[in-house]
Amino acid sequence: MKRPRKPASLSPSIHRHLNMYALAASAAGVGALALAQPCEAKIIYTKAHHIIGANQTYRLDLNHDGIADFVLKDFYATHSGDSAGYLNVLPKKSANEVWAALHCTSGTARLCAAALPEGTKIGSKGSFRPDYPAGEVMAASDVHGYRTGSWFNVTRYLGLKFVVQGKTHFGWARLAVSVQHFTFTATLTGYAYETIPGKPIIAGKTHGEDDVEYDSGSGGSLTNPIPVTPQPVSLGALALGAPGLSIWRRKELVTL
Repeated sequence: MKRPRKPASLSPSIHRHLNMYALAASAAGVGALALAQPCEAKIIYTKAHHIIGANQTYRLDLNHDGIADFVLKDFYATHSGDSAGYLNVLPKKSANEVWAALHCTSGTARLCAAALPEGTKIGSKGSFRPDYPAGEVMAASDVHGYRTGSWFNVTRYLGLKFVVQGKTHFGWARLAVSVQHFTFTATLTGYAYETIPGKPIIAGKTHGEDDVEYDSGSGGSLTNPIPVTPQPVSLGALALGAPGLSIWRRKELVTL
């Protein structure tokens, strides 16, 4: 019958190194978990300077997925001294809607788009109306004195509701609109949307808890760094303790 083995006694030096290893592994594990937390943008804001002149359109892609969410349409025509112009915003999906003006003097069934002031809360309680595919009139006028809409020589915000993968999001677009002789010129100076479905956004607000900013003038490239997933910490780095973690962090910076 075999006798039970006696447990080997470790030297104080080995005990000390094992304790140091355990402490380093614990600290690094906590740090790695903290670094691995998802970094989700709350508001995505896009700088812009797009001039929409007579008989031009602009496809507005709020979330940069390559699919237009709304179209801004500028129209002007003249014939035998009869001139007219209008500026419209049209949803590209039946579920997408524009905040409608409560009062519209057009005398027609067409809805008018509200010219919202900065600071307006854009969310589910907004005055959104189904307007697909006709869209809403921002401003219109003609030589006979017809005039409707709120977008005459102002800089205001469109309140926007759109759907991404079945989820409703809210956003805004800022435009400076001028009119001369029934010809409208709209300059899109920026737009943003809230990444959390159903969460309201404030007109003019460009930053959330973790913001991402685009510049549409440079092809939609990010002006802030893109968060990356940290690489796992090696056992060797853990065994080295604090110096090993420093090496690991330097390697992370190099890979960026």
